[in-house]
Formats: sequence, C-alpha cells, structure tokens
Amino acid sequence: MGGALLRTLSADGYQITRLVHRTASASAEIAWDVTRPLDSKSVSGFDAVIHLAGESIASRWTPSKKKAIRDSRVLGTRNLAEAIARAAVPPRLLIAASAIGYYGDRGEEILREDSPSGSAGFLPEVCREWEAAAQPAIAAGIRTVHLRTGIVLNTDGGALKQMLPPFRMGVGGKIGSGLQWMSWIDLHDEIGAIRHILANESLRGPVNLVSPNPVTNAEFTRMLAAALSRPAIFPMPAFAARLVFGQMGDELLLASQRVEPTKLVASGYVFKKPDLRSALEAILKK
Repeated sequence: MGGALLRTLSADGYQITRLVHRTASASAEIAWDVTRPLDSKSVSGFDAVIHLAGESIASRWTPSKKKAIRDSRVLGTRNLAEAIARAAVPPRLLIAASAIGYYGDRGEEILREDSPSGSAGFLPEVCREWEAAAQPAIAAGIRTVHLRTGIVLNTDGGALKQMLPPFRMGVGGKIGSGLQWMSWIDLHDEIGAIRHILANESLRGPVNLVSPNPVTNAEFTRMLAAALSRPAIFPMPAFAARLVFGQMGDELLLASQRVEPTKLVASGYVFKKPDLRSALEAILKK
C-alpha cells in the first residue's frame, strides 16, 4: 500500500521523503527504527506525515509475534507523533494507519466511526493503543486522521494474495459458517481515500476505509471463485481455522465486522470500485 501511494503522489509532483528501516541511501530518505525515538529535526518542515508501518498480522500469533505486532504499531506511532509535535515547523497533518480490528467481532451490527471499540480480543486492544499513541500530535494541534482500514484487495499482498492459490486450484471455500461480514476496499480506493484526506481539512479522527458494500464471507468466496471460473466447494470449518491459526483464526478469519465508510461518504468521496464483483474482475484481469 505504501509503495502504491508513493508512486501516485510522486507522479503528481509531490516531493516525498521516506522513513526507512535501513541505513538511508538517498537524500530523500530518513533512517528510523520505529521502536526508538526520532529526531524532531528530521521531520520538521513537511506539510503532511503518513505513517503506514506495522508488523504483518497474517500468521499464527505467538507471544513474540504479538509483541512485534503491538510494538511496531504503538511504539512507532508514539515515537513519530512525539517527534512531529516537537518539530520547529510541525506538519499540518498526520495520517496514521489503524484497522477495523478496532471494532472486534460484532456479528450483524452496522459499525461507524462513532461505534465503540470491541470489548474483548487482541486486535481491539492493539488498535485502541495504536490510535491513542498519536495523542502527542493531537495535543500539539496537528490534524490527525486514523485510517481504520478493512481488507485491501490487491494481488501483490494482503489477504487476497494468500487466498488466490487455493481458489485457483479449485479447492477454496467459505470459512466457518460463512455468515461473518467482511469489510473490504479496493487498493485504488484506499489510495484515493488517503489522497482525499490529504486535501479535505474537515476530516480528522478515525475514518473507516472500507467499501460501502460489505459482504459475508460466503458471498466473498463465491464471487472470488466466479471471477476465477472455479468452484468454491471446499469450506474450512471453524474448528479447523482455530486449529491451524489459533487466536488469529478467531479474530481475523471468523470475526464479523460490518463497517460503513460514513465519514468518507459524507465528505464527498466517490468510490471508484464500490462493488466487489467488478473490483475482483478488474484486479484478476491484470
């Protein structure tokens, strides 16, 4: 996602400086270990700072993995927010990643930005801490937006890339009951929404980055199979998801989150790919 955003902003003439996890190799790079404080001088003078970094959650959650997930998000956001709050010329905007995991497993409930966080689970807990970590920037008067992103449809990474191999072999299917809601967004709309936030000063706080048309897991898997001209007749029972993936299976694969992009729509954003079937067909034709 970061690479796609970088390409589109650069193509439009924005001057980009990257925070990188290695030794900086160019003048437009700043080396930074997200778990360590950042020199405020290095982030002074920018119009906006966009922070999307975070350890992947798509594997079994061992204690060490959960620590890496939490630290990369919470410490990274806090260290960055503190640095820009101290900057001699602070940015006007901080866009910081978050996720719809904030809401937890909520069944059929329609979730908007003012819905409360989930009462139980690792992901709601991490997301609450993740968003709270940006408080130094908010306290300094910097407009701050938390991107509560759903499943981003992109064959280069994320959930869809992992789902494609079994579905292409004709051995894909729904997970558990298939009744759990999946809130998704096409990569083009993810990038478009971030650009919309950059330009729209009325947006601040949490913003749901999801399509206005969530689907159930059964609908998602059926449409994916149809787009690939394959059957979807091999379901994964809930007990198997829990056995293979542990807590991650419960909170990522079996949890239900029916999320609406209330703030985006109200602020005038027009989705390019609001329909799952057309979004999948366009992606898989590439």
